[in-house]
This record gives sequence, C-alpha cells and structure tokens, in this order.
Amino acid sequence: MKVTVVGAGAVGATCADNIARKELVEELVLVDIKEGFAEGKALDISQTASLLGFDTRVVGVTNDYSRTANSDVVVITSGIPRKPGMTREELIGTNARIVEDVSKNLLQYSPNAVIVVISNPMDTMTYLTLKATGLPKNRVIGMGGILDSARFKCYIQQALNCSSNDLHAVVIGGHGDTTMIPLTRLATVNGTLVSNMLSSDQLKQIAADTMVGGATLTKLLGTSAWYAPGAAGAALVESIIRNEKKVFPCCVALDGEYGQKDICMGVPVVVGRNGWEKIIDYKLNAEELALFNKSADAVRSMNNVLATLA
Repeated sequence: MKVTVVGAGAVGATCADNIARKELVEELVLVDIKEGFAEGKALDISQTASLLGFDTRVVGVTNDYSRTANSDVVVITSGIPRKPGMTREELIGTNARIVEDVSKNLLQYSPNAVIVVISNPMDTMTYLTLKATGLPKNRVIGMGGILDSARFKCYIQQALNCSSNDLHAVVIGGHGDTTMIPLTRLATVNGTLVSNMLSSDQLKQIAADTMVGGATLTKLLGTSAWYAPGAAGAALVESIIRNEKKVFPCCVALDGEYGQKDICMGVPVVVGRNGWEKIIDYKLNAEELALFNKSADAVRSMNNVLATLA
C-alpha cells in the first residue's frame, strides 16, 4: 500500500509522521514545490524509525509526481496557511489554483486513488477537487469535520474532567468559524448525554469555543495549527487503508441528503477502502436543520467565488 502527502509544511509533515508511525503503508511519499524541503522532512522522519519502532519507507520529492505513482490514497495539504485575522474564505484565490493543479497531477499517476483534502477553505477545495477531477464522489473527502469534532471533544473533556476517549461528539456543516455546527444535543460520555452533566450555558460556551477553535490557535501561534489537523488527516487515511468502516464527520458531496444538492459539506459518513461509503442521517431537529441550511448558504457563497477565478 502507498500514500502520498502533498505539502511538506507543518500540517503535511505532521500527517505524514502519524501515518509513518502507525505503519499504515509500505511506502509514504511526501511532495513539495520547495527544493529539498520534502526530502529533508522525509529524512528527518526516517531517522526516527529506529527510535519509534516503525518500518514505513518515507520518500521526499520536489515537484516530481511520477514518484507518487500507484498511490492508494493522496492527501492534499498544499496552499498558504491562515495568518492572524485572515479568514478561510480569503484563501480561495491562491489555494484554488494550487489544489486544482495538484489534484490533476496526482491522478495522472494514480488514477484509482482516494483523495483527502485538508487545504483551506476546505469545503470549497473539496468541491473544486470533485469538479476538476470528475472522480466518483466517494473518492473525494474533506477532512474538516474530524478536526472540528476533536476540538469539540477537547473542550467537553476540559469541562467534565473525563477521558476524551469516552466521548462521542460530532461537528457537522461547513468547516468555518461561523458555519460549523457542534451537535451538543447528541454529545455523550460513555452513553450518558453530556447535556445531563453540563448546564445550557456551559454547552453554549463549548460550542462557541469549538467554532473559533482554529482562529484561537492561529491567534496564539501566528499561523494555522498543525498537530491536530495532521492527526485528523492520518486518522482518515487509516480508516481508508485499513477498511475500518469508521463513522467520521467528513466533507462530502451531497445529493439530496440533509436537504442539500451540488455542495460538499460535513456530514457523518462511513469511511472504508473505497473512500466514503454512505451518509448517516442524524435526524436533525428543526433548529439544527435551520443551522445546517444557513451553513450551506455560506459554503455555496464561497463556492461561487470559484467562477470568478476562471
């Protein structure tokens, strides 16, 4: 098995490091446009193998997509990161051209690959990748909801002082500070509703903190986060490679599900060897569905910007 990660920056390198440590594949290729950058990151990761006990072969290349041939999964992290005060929407112009070019180069050598999109604005980049490549919709997956849900669980864990591994909490909708929807109503800790353990005000604060989770880190770090996004990407790759059939909130193409069409948004899906296999219907209540529709309007507005870039 083989995985390619495009973009050897902080997110891409962290994703690659997680994949290598878990020994998900025999070969992992890291690609970047900066001369020697991917090669250096790959060598650095490889030098941890004897210390961490993995045998994954990690290869770095500069803009040579022929080395990515026959990849089973490709992860696209390339593009400029967010800076403090910058919205994901402001990244569209630059990152759209990068993602479109990268996805076409990858498919030239790996026509059967599943594509995982991490580049921001993630919902729009996932939609662009699907349209630009013409791939079956199950083979294009945006990672954002997995990351947002991890942040949601982190804030719940801090409030309850429990194990994060006992939590089930999901964020759906767009991967944006104003478009994501933390489903506090459905959050549980070992089968017990979190709403029975925290006040309404506490839950509202957790949801608010979750929604600005990325912006909070950008303000603190001076750039986008990388540990959690990289780990989220690797978790998605693992479910694909190992055919785990895990249910993850991912950005996928909707065709009537949740009342939306011709859009890619975060919904719970079963993830296996061929990409996402089916969408799970969470039976949203009226308030949640209204928020989802509002999120869809915002995502569609971002998608409309793509037409102005031609």
